[in-house]
Amino acid sequence: MKIVADENLAFTEYFFADFGEIQQAVGRTLTHADVQDAEALLVRSVTQVNEQLIQNTSLKFVGSATIGTDHLDISALEKHNIVWSNAAGCNAQAVAEYVITALLYLQSDLIDKNEQFTLGIIGLGNVGSRLAYMAKLIGWNVIGHDPFVNHQHIQQDELEQLLKTADAISIHVPLTTTGEHPTFHLINADALAIMKAEAILINSARGPVVEEAALIADLQQTKRQVVLDVFEHEPEISEQLLILIRLVTPHIAGYSLEGKARGTQMIYDAFCKNFDFTADKNFETQLPICEQYFQNQDLKQVLKQYLAQIYDIARDDANLRACLKEGKVDQKAFDYLRKTYPLRREWAAHGGPKA
Repeated sequence: MKIVADENLAFTEYFFADFGEIQQAVGRTLTHADVQDAEALLVRSVTQVNEQLIQNTSLKFVGSATIGTDHLDISALEKHNIVWSNAAGCNAQAVAEYVITALLYLQSDLIDKNEQFTLGIIGLGNVGSRLAYMAKLIGWNVIGHDPFVNHQHIQQDELEQLLKTADAISIHVPLTTTGEHPTFHLINADALAIMKAEAILINSARGPVVEEAALIADLQQTKRQVVLDVFEHEPEISEQLLILIRLVTPHIAGYSLEGKARGTQMIYDAFCKNFDFTADKNFETQLPICEQYFQNQDLKQVLKQYLAQIYDIARDDANLRACLKEGKVDQKAFDYLRKTYPLRREWAAHGGPKA
């Protein structure tokens, strides 16, 4: 069996080498010729799996080691009888920890604000609900908005009320353009005008959920603190935007070793089910031991003392800004940052909590 896999997937050889030839590929530039004679394709969100890519191929399975599916043309896959799978929730813990790290990097005193600080979470799926749990461990007040789910342990408000109330807003929705509740440009000029000028905005979901032009106009007026891990025109990021954003990272919010490995594990399990193979491998057997910062210590004290060692988010910001070239971030440099990213470890690897 020939398996084509994005070169940035974690533990591909460990999970798939027993099944045949693995051909590593650059996900963003994958072509029809690359996959024509493959039976399985393993991708990330940078690969557009569409009719042009998959027509007249030998593909029987496509697995995406990502939580989102907006890069998968599901109707085309079903038309060609190609089984598909994604990895919903694989990096939810990593993204939740990313958001908390970003907030504490911007305002370290938030660690002691308890319920005086209100975190608003838009989207309460795997990531949003995980973030709510972790934020409550720190003692923050949490409000959420999601028209599709209801969590008894999370206070849910209408979107306008959340935008008015929250001291920080973190976005965790898929990118959709149709239906009753489309998320494309969900955060636009009207939404930004509702928010308090001092409210922090964090987007680690999908870039086009935030309208870039409206955000730039808002930032020029309010000077609010904004954290972006994703961008509307990614991988093209303008110097004008970077100058205004307080903290930027190259689409790596979910890039923990556990998250990446868990994503590969999930599509491995689906692959084995599809081809009737025995799924007998576990990513946890491949993980190295970490320093135990949290063991027998108070969560807040550990975060105050060791957060930069656990995840140096300032380094990611500096590395992305260093990619500026002729007024915008260089695409090759952006992709290189992601390809060579030193995967951080989740708090649980250091003895800490997880949802």
